[in-house]
Amino acid sequence: MTRLPFLTAVVAVALAVTATPALAADPPPQIVVSGGVTQPVFGYADAIRERLFIDSTFDSDHDGLRDIIAFDVIRPRATEQGLKVPVVMDASPYYSTLCRGNESECKQDLDGDGLLDKWPLFYDNYFVPRGYAVIQLDMVGTSNSTGCPTTNANEDNLSAKQAINWLNGRATARDAAGNVVEADWDNGRSAMIGKSYDGSLALATAVTGVKGLTTVVPISPPSEYYDYVRSNGVVTRGGDYVSYLANVVTNPSRRDYCAPVRAEIGAADGDETGDYTAFWNERSYVKKVPNQTASVLFYHGLNDDNVRPDHFSKYWAALAENNIPRKAWLSQEGHVDPFDVRREVWVSTLHRWFDFWLHGVANGIMDEPRVDIERSADVWETHADWPVPGSTPTEVYFQPGGDLGLVPAAASATESLQDSTTQSQNTMVQNPDAVQPNRLAYVSGPLTADLHVSGTARLQVRAAADKTDTNLGVILVDYGTATRVAHRQPGEGIVTLTTQDCWGESSATDDGCYRQTAKRTATADLEVVTKGIHDAANRESIRVAAPLTPGTAYNYDFPLLPEDYVFPAGHRIGVIVVGSYPQYSSQSDPNNARITYQLRSSRILLPIVGGTAAAHAAGL
Repeated sequence: MTRLPFLTAVVAVALAVTATPALAADPPPQIVVSGGVTQPVFGYADAIRERLFIDSTFDSDHDGLRDIIAFDVIRPRATEQGLKVPVVMDASPYYSTLCRGNESECKQDLDGDGLLDKWPLFYDNYFVPRGYAVIQLDMVGTSNSTGCPTTNANEDNLSAKQAINWLNGRATARDAAGNVVEADWDNGRSAMIGKSYDGSLALATAVTGVKGLTTVVPISPPSEYYDYVRSNGVVTRGGDYVSYLANVVTNPSRRDYCAPVRAEIGAADGDETGDYTAFWNERSYVKKVPNQTASVLFYHGLNDDNVRPDHFSKYWAALAENNIPRKAWLSQEGHVDPFDVRREVWVSTLHRWFDFWLHGVANGIMDEPRVDIERSADVWETHADWPVPGSTPTEVYFQPGGDLGLVPAAASATESLQDSTTQSQNTMVQNPDAVQPNRLAYVSGPLTADLHVSGTARLQVRAAADKTDTNLGVILVDYGTATRVAHRQPGEGIVTLTTQDCWGESSATDDGCYRQTAKRTATADLEVVTKGIHDAANRESIRVAAPLTPGTAYNYDFPLLPEDYVFPAGHRIGVIVVGSYPQYSSQSDPNNARITYQLRSSRILLPIVGGTAAAHAAGL
């Protein structure tokens, strides 16, 4: 494969000696645009396939040698006749372990020639015939790359940058025989796309500011790794989870070899405290957004309990602060790819997005509303931005006896709960009008009009505990019967069907056909809308814990997870206040503190569209 460009050039020179002027002037192949989008005019079955290797700039396994990053390329055969194409890259740690997509597709080399016969996902089938190259890159320590995974540390984060540099002539790639291979077919513009870990690698590459990366499409990605395993000082995934994940993605043949690297990770992760350290700073992308130039098409499930939606909201806010071109989709599902949520519209949107940013097709996609939000099962609406314009933090106070109101309680009013490390979420939210010793419940009357919250709610309370530490938890609940997306059931909101549809061209070993899905819904009397948790000892900083003085009241102010939700008229809004929250966190507080709240200074700030006026109109 690597000799083809040279042979083609030799043939072209020989023809030029004897060719007629008309033949010598034949232009190179070009993309075809019709109806505002590129058309599938190039072959897929005869596309050029390569596996290449780059010496990286790092040594993750500390063996004294730079790690080698492997990646697979598929591109139209017309690139051998002068066609210049952009790249769509999915960098992943999963190609030989968990694999990709709803059908868990792995990379497959069926005949042992070192070239892929089966490419996961539909990107190659769909985009190569439309004049794109597709790269599937093996993150350091995974599949065909050497080294060891470091779970979103610099070595992971810089893996894909090596290929972007090669595409733009700043790095050297070789084939398996050691021959240097140049990307003389690249048009200088690249995209990165991927779900979950793959999406975090796209963000990690974007925030380096690497030249040649034009746009990224992160799908439910971790953007602050601290927030993936911690929340406001509380460990939400413990047991050396960061080290555990490094083991999951490591090339199985190298897991024993990489054990010392995982031990280093486990020793540095700070499970003992949950505090923010330099370990997490290396794994943060939000603060690096000012370096970014690539545009962003973001997707996130509002009910994703794996990569929770604060990963979206924090990165989105940073994009806005830095005026980076952006669009977003927010769905009602959990950790589900948009290809399996709203397939036809997603493929069309992705096609037009790549055509605009990578081929320069003027299709008007950036003139459309910035945000698509799924309001209920398969019911979508568009908005100019997110949070929805008009969203205003609105103080809703806790009243003695369990009411919610727009005015503070009397100065002397207090209420207490006894922390329980075993209380389940179901127990917390059921029977909100009943007094329970391990939670406080504040509930509105039936709403007289719909009430739309869009953004990040915050709990602001003044409380005292009888111990030197405790956790504080809060749940926002919609009390009212409705049929909703069943994001807590298997499939996280979708059911995979037996029927298929196809997206792109096929070869003898790889088609673009995937099982269709349908929305899974359930009717219930309540819905947990959003939630939050906080370590009281981290009240001043997530970097440094300060023990409480028992009996002394402190002010606490912490966010719930972001949300976009409409409470229907006739439903009631509930705010449930607890201590430990096992379903949110792997770390319950062992102090079993009694917590007393001063109600006059205790409230929830709801991001209500229309603010206080809308709250009044809804009967709060």
